[in-house]
Amino acid sequence: MKSTVEKGKWAEDHACRFLEDSGYRVLDRNYRFMKAEVDIVAFIPNEIVFVEVRSLQKTLFGRPEETISDKKKQLLYEGAEAWLYERKMDGARIRFDVISVIGDYNDENPEIDHFKNAFWL
Repeated sequence: MKSTVEKGKWAEDHACRFLEDSGYRVLDRNYRFMKAEVDIVAFIPNEIVFVEVRSLQKTLFGRPEETISDKKKQLLYEGAEAWLYERKMDGARIRFDVISVIGDYNDENPEIDHFKNAFWL
């Protein structure tokens, strides 16, 4: 049985591949600032994208993208703000996306959905 950390890494690995195949450049993974964590920071021309990755094996009780609370959104915003500040990129054009990964953790081709501009604070 895989740990939660291993399952999260599996989903993030698939999300990164998906982004790279879609023309994004992954700049950072698992950026932490205080209580905040940003799963993926990516770049597409003229925009920095902060990505929250959510995964589930099955959708019997809902979809992964539906599990993001307002508190999590606030923490993502704080993490993004810190990431930009540390790199002297205040004022850069940004957005918050969600990538949903559905499948068994041994699956090489899980279902992936990319929600651009998923939320704004």
